[in-house]
Amino acid sequence: MADRSSREAGTRRSTTFFVTSVLVLVSLYFIIPVLWVVINATKTTDDLFSTNGFWFGGSFALVENLRNVLTSNGGIFPRWFINSLLYSGAGALLATYFAAAAGYALSKYQFRGKNLMFGLVMGGVLVPGTATALPLFLVFSRIGITNTYLAVLIPAVVSPFGLFLCRIYADAAVSTSLLEAGRIDGAGELTIFHRIALRQMVPALVTVFLFQFVAIWNNYFLPLIMLADERLYPITLGLNTWLSQTNRLPEFYQLTIGGALLSVIPLALLMLVLQRFWKGGLTEGAVKE
Repeated sequence: MADRSSREAGTRRSTTFFVTSVLVLVSLYFIIPVLWVVINATKTTDDLFSTNGFWFGGSFALVENLRNVLTSNGGIFPRWFINSLLYSGAGALLATYFAAAAGYALSKYQFRGKNLMFGLVMGGVLVPGTATALPLFLVFSRIGITNTYLAVLIPAVVSPFGLFLCRIYADAAVSTSLLEAGRIDGAGELTIFHRIALRQMVPALVTVFLFQFVAIWNNYFLPLIMLADERLYPITLGLNTWLSQTNRLPEFYQLTIGGALLSVIPLALLMLVLQRFWKGGLTEGAVKE
């Protein structure tokens, strides 16, 4: 009894076991598909259908499979890869900057309609991207930018969740006294934002960038509606094109699996490099000092 009473709240053995079990199940849910892709990317087409999906085949064909991925269809995969980097990198960078500017303004400036504007932006968080894809297509079709890079890039630079996170973070991390000191020294508002506020919001900016990059990288429905030219496809749309040909050409299974393996590498690297920033950004404001 004494041992139990000495344990802190939330650390009982039953609670620990339950939480650990749930976390293990969730981890397996995410790890198993990636493990399947890694293993089957090393197999030949014959081994893919004749061996266990979670164990290696008789021959190790990873290098040959990846070479086929990079050279098939006139080397279209590297172009899809670069397109995804362009959509995700440029889109996430612009979305982060705009979210930071809007979040900072809503946090540090007083103006009429501020709360109404913030409420409208929060409403945007609840609207799924698939619901806005078709109206966007009709608008972009009217102005003639469908089937162009802009058709995918323009929607990607808007991040209501990023704005929400930046406002919360600016409330907690950007000192109003420091901004006042900047104004007393004669700095303009843009100078204060770029040289003082942005530097203090780095963890939030990295978090917004990471979430937006992953969302754009995995986006499928919007490019499917907007793009008709195969050379403009991102990886998600390109791999689906290959997958649709597997009924006639079974070798496209290996191209699709190999392409899927290559497509997760940038996301994994980004997570590993930026994790110390986005963890700090997510937990900011979780406790009250």
